Amino acid sequence: MKKNIAEIIDISNEVYEKGLVSGKAGNISARFGEVVAITPTLKSLYNLSQEDIVLVDMDANVLTKGKPSSEVNMHLEIYKRRPDVQAIVHTHSPYATGFAFSNKKLKRLEGFGAIKSPYLSDIEYEKPGSDELAKSAGEGLGDEDVLILKNHGVICVSDSLKEAMLLAVFVEETAKTQFITHMLNSVEDGD
Repeated sequence: MKKNIAEIIDISNEVYEKGLVSGKAGNISARFGEVVAITPTLKSLYNLSQEDIVLVDMDANVLTKGKPSSEVNMHLEIYKRRPDVQAIVHTHSPYATGFAFSNKKLKRLEGFGAIKSPYLSDIEYEKPGSDELAKSAGEGLGDEDVLILKNHGVICVSDSLKEAMLLAVFVEETAKTQFITHMLNSVEDGD
């Protein structure tokens, strides 16, 4: 389990260093059978220690010291609905979150799996940490690997932490490209 927790710490640092989260925002978890390891509440994802990672069971009972992320129920709801998901990365990356706060949808581009629909799935705003958000995110994700939380952020899921993190990076780069495209298309051509 220590090796698994070390991977959560490494991915957390990488997510922070890539600018996908800032301050104390975002959370990361991984499932190991009936136990979920999750980042703590009210702590930055940067420079976490082994003792910071909290273990919970599938009913949100805390198995170690510490307090899990306030989004623990959202993570557990996704794991309960999706046996194929072993890792969740929830970010507040600037460009993708900018789309989440706008009336623009993020196109789903080639580069990270089959294009099942033209846009990334999204759900309406629910209060962070609420049971309503947990239920809505679990339902909204369906069989997708990315979910945009309106006025909030992004959830990426996969069968590994590394793949979920790489997907979060890809979503942010996709959002950046689309933002630049929107800006260029809105500028009148002076020629």
